[in-house]
Amino acid sequence: KIKDYLETKLIKVLVGQRRVGKSYILRQIINYLLLEKKVPPQNIFYLNKEYLIFDEIKSSTDLENLFNLFKKKYAPQGKIYIFLDEVQNIDGWEKFVNSYSQDYTSVYELFVTGSNSNILSGELSTLLSGRFVEIEIFPFSYTEFISFKNSEANKTSYLEYLKTGGLPELFFIEKEEVHRHYVDSLKNTIILRDIAGRHTIKDLPLLEEIFKFLIVNIGNLTSFSSIVKYFKSKQKKTNYETISSYVGYLKDTFIIHQVERFQIRGKQSLGGEYKYYLNDLSFKNYLFGFFPSDVGYNLENQIYIQLKQMGYKVSVGKLDNLEIDFVAQKPEKTVYVQVAYLLDSSKVIQREFGNLLSVKDNHEKIVISLDDIRFSDYEGIKHLPPWELNHL
Repeated sequence: KIKDYLETKLIKVLVGQRRVGKSYILRQIINYLLLEKKVPPQNIFYLNKEYLIFDEIKSSTDLENLFNLFKKKYAPQGKIYIFLDEVQNIDGWEKFVNSYSQDYTSVYELFVTGSNSNILSGELSTLLSGRFVEIEIFPFSYTEFISFKNSEANKTSYLEYLKTGGLPELFFIEKEEVHRHYVDSLKNTIILRDIAGRHTIKDLPLLEEIFKFLIVNIGNLTSFSSIVKYFKSKQKKTNYETISSYVGYLKDTFIIHQVERFQIRGKQSLGGEYKYYLNDLSFKNYLFGFFPSDVGYNLENQIYIQLKQMGYKVSVGKLDNLEIDFVAQKPEKTVYVQVAYLLDSSKVIQREFGNLLSVKDNHEKIVISLDDIRFSDYEGIKHLPPWELNHL
C-alpha cells in the first residue's frame, strides 16, 4: 500500500500502537530506496525520536537546525527523503512537515510515524488537508503469523495465534515468563510515557484499573456511566468526565479500539454505549491469563482487528432488539459478520444465522466460526473459518 504512494508529494503518515513495527517498515522503505531505486544514502534523512542520541531534539527549531546541518555536511543533490519516527515527541513538528511538504524550490518526500491517533488532529489536519495519506499499522495478522511460523492455515495454528497475539518481537522470545515481562513493560511504557507523560493524570491506579476493566469486558456493550457505577461499587470515587478522558487517552495510543453501534435500519451511528477491543490479544493473554472459555471473546476481538486490517470501517450493528456483531463498510462494499467459537447447538445456529436473515438487504452476510465442519451456505449467508475472511 505504501509503495502505491511513493514518488508523490503526499506525506506518508504511519500510525499505530507502540512496537507493532512502524520503525521497521520505515527501514524497509529506506532499504527499498537504497537497493531498488538506487537513491544515494546522503539523500536520506532519518530521525527516530526514541533514540537517546536525538533526545535534545525537542522542538521544530531543533529539528530544522539538525536538518540544515545534515544538508550542509552531506550536500545531497536532487530529491531528499525525510523520515521522522515517533514524531509526536517533538513540539511543533507539524511546522517542519508543513514547510517542507510545500517547498517547491527543492524536492522533498516525507514519511512520518506516530503512536498517538491525535497527531493529525486539529490544526495540522487543516494545514495538510488533501496532502497526506494515513496508514494504520497493526500487529502481525494471522497470515503473517503462519508465514513466520511456517505453519498451515488451520484450526490448530489459529488457536495458537489467539493464545499469543501478534506483537512481532514476541516471536523472537522463547520463554513464557519473558513474554509476560515484555508485554507488561510495553503496557507500562504506554501508560506512563504516552499517557501520563502527555496528560495530567491525577489517579494512575484508576487508569490501570480502567484498562483492566475494558479487557475483562471485551465485546460487551459498555457506557461511561456503567464504568462509573462499577468503580463506585468498589468504593473507588470517580466521575463521568474522568472516565471519558482516561478511556480517550487509552484509545489515542491504539492499545484499545472503541467501536460505535450502527442503526442498520436508519443507517446512522448511535452514541451512549460502545464495545471495546484490544489492538493485540497479548495484553489479555499474558497480563491476565488465557483460559479455554476465552476463545470466543478472543476470536471476536481478532475478527474485528482483521476487518480493520482489510480496510473496513467497523461498527456494531443494531436492528430493533437484535445485534449484528460487525457491520464492515467500505465506500463500495458493506459486509455483515457474525462470530461464534462453535456452532454447536441449534440455538447458536439460529442466533447467528437468524440475526443475519433479519437484515433485509442484498449486502454480503457471513458467519465466522472455528467448527471442524463447514456448514452449507444458507439463503446466501456464507459460513467461513476466520482465515478465509481475507479472500473477500
